[in-house]
Amino acid sequence: MCGIAGAYCFNSSSLGFLSQVSKATETLNNRGPDHTGFYHDEFISLGHKRLSIIDVSTSANQPFTDVSGCYTIVFNGEIYNFKELKAKLILKGYKFISNSDTEVLLYQLIEYGVEKGLIECNGDFSFAFYNKTDKILTLARDRFGIKPLYYFFDNDVFCFSSEIKSLVKFPFEKSISKVALQAYFHLNYIPTPLSIFNNVYKIKPGHLLQVNAQGEIMFKEYYKIKNDFDQEISYEVAKSQLRSLIEKSVELRMISDVSIGTFLSGGIDSSIITGVASKFTNTLNTFSVGFPDEPIFDETKYASLIAKKFKTKHYIFSIRNNELINGVYELFENLDEPFADSSALAVYILSKETKKIASVALSGDGADELFAGYNKHAAEFKIRNSIIFNSLLPYLNEISFKFSKSRNSNMGNFFRKLDKYSRGIGLSAGERYWQWARWAGLTEIGLLKLEFNEIVEYEKVKNEYISNCNQDFDSVLRTDFKLVLENDMLVKVDRMSMANSLEVRVPFLDHEIVDFAFKLNTSYKIDNWNQKKILKDAFSDILPGEIVSRRKKGFEVPLLKWLRGDLRSLIDKYLSQDFIVKQNLFNYPIVENVKQKLFSDSPNDAVEQVWALLVFQFWWHKNNELFNEGSSE
Repeated sequence: MCGIAGAYCFNSSSLGFLSQVSKATETLNNRGPDHTGFYHDEFISLGHKRLSIIDVSTSANQPFTDVSGCYTIVFNGEIYNFKELKAKLILKGYKFISNSDTEVLLYQLIEYGVEKGLIECNGDFSFAFYNKTDKILTLARDRFGIKPLYYFFDNDVFCFSSEIKSLVKFPFEKSISKVALQAYFHLNYIPTPLSIFNNVYKIKPGHLLQVNAQGEIMFKEYYKIKNDFDQEISYEVAKSQLRSLIEKSVELRMISDVSIGTFLSGGIDSSIITGVASKFTNTLNTFSVGFPDEPIFDETKYASLIAKKFKTKHYIFSIRNNELINGVYELFENLDEPFADSSALAVYILSKETKKIASVALSGDGADELFAGYNKHAAEFKIRNSIIFNSLLPYLNEISFKFSKSRNSNMGNFFRKLDKYSRGIGLSAGERYWQWARWAGLTEIGLLKLEFNEIVEYEKVKNEYISNCNQDFDSVLRTDFKLVLENDMLVKVDRMSMANSLEVRVPFLDHEIVDFAFKLNTSYKIDNWNQKKILKDAFSDILPGEIVSRRKKGFEVPLLKWLRGDLRSLIDKYLSQDFIVKQNLFNYPIVENVKQKLFSDSPNDAVEQVWALLVFQFWWHKNNELFNEGSSE
């Protein structure tokens, strides 16, 4: 993968932005340490930082301009079927000077136009494509938002970058978006198209943006998941087709001119990817991270089981508690907008260690959203289908009052989930989904000081995501796909891996797999006893029974222990009354109440709430000079 940045000026008064493109581009060095390149025209400048993966020679360096000099591209990502596309273009008379997918994409766009050209591309990408003749700049993002792309736009200039920390090098006014911040404190991340800054936005996945010399901007959706069930396909045929699609996707994503491996947690998804990948190489590397000081969070024995079965060269990175704490501060430094999914720490450390051995890794992300793998999916299914369990709920709730509710013990976590289930059962499908998507959940009790118009705008963002979450169970998966996968899971993997110059590929998110999965009957994915049913059954012959029967467990870290111990000083500093009052963003009594709950016998979600506050406060303190010495206005 790589990093891209650029500016397009609409008049001479904004030409100063062009001089900042080099600074913005250099800020992306972590995304592309191997080469830096620029393209300049009178009113436009494009920058590129390269991480060499396919065709590592200098002939594949970017920006890439065609032989006529009329078209130029800066590209971040991979086109996995580039060889197939290249063969067709050669038949049309195109000649190539490299073996890169970038050059193929350039001529694909020239030959077919951007929208039609993209439809044939199988890949993860964001890019900027400039037509010098028509003076049109086109930006596009892959179907599911695997690769990021941010932009700023006003009457004088349009500028863009792969990361916010790069984009803010351009001299436009910065201020915090309280609407985005409201969403962050509910979700733990900021959903597209918002960003932490007013007037900085994310291009939506599956969309392209075009801007011309007059400053006119146009958006177009070039891809949308089809909403049509295939009622005819049998379960047995569906299993066979799914397996074939996944094997094809993994094989495509094994294409690389540098070393490659897989992230292996020992869960079903990463085990499937590893098992399939092992068919295409005899020297597969696999990578796991373990926490020997925290056995409740350590899953390396399952990863080792899979590595042994598929005869991989397995690396376990055992991280002691002191290394984890140091990693927290490294994590904070690498966040260019607030992001409070604490599992990002494990992904960051895993990526950092993996990069010492390989430059590309495959991950199992996407399977949970496609095949109903999350706890909230099982809960939603129970609400709709489990009369017996729902009838027992009042009795379970009576018992739950006697127990502490916390993620840090199995019993406490069960009653924490039961409490969320009870609160959700009386809500509409959309409102229930929004509540179950939350982590911190501080927004309902007035944490932020908000104006009425900011509350209205927040509700619009919320309703845009939950409006399609209706009586159809599959609509919950679709909503999860658009909200959680695109804004949390993929952001986490991209930012943490690229902070370490590691490319991560996501085989489950081949668009052919996604389209196929959303055609399947819900009963193929989940029932009263199974989640990800068809995925497990499709690969039952290669998965050990111990892996198939495991309860789902994601990357987690011991937050409660840290916040009460090693990270207590951050609470004392950033959540003190003096700091909060001077900052003038939060209602301090709410912050104080959450702190007290954290140190109580039943912290419940206060652990995640305090973590989300600390992540934001660290970010705010680090970036304070960008928004008028701390003013949020």
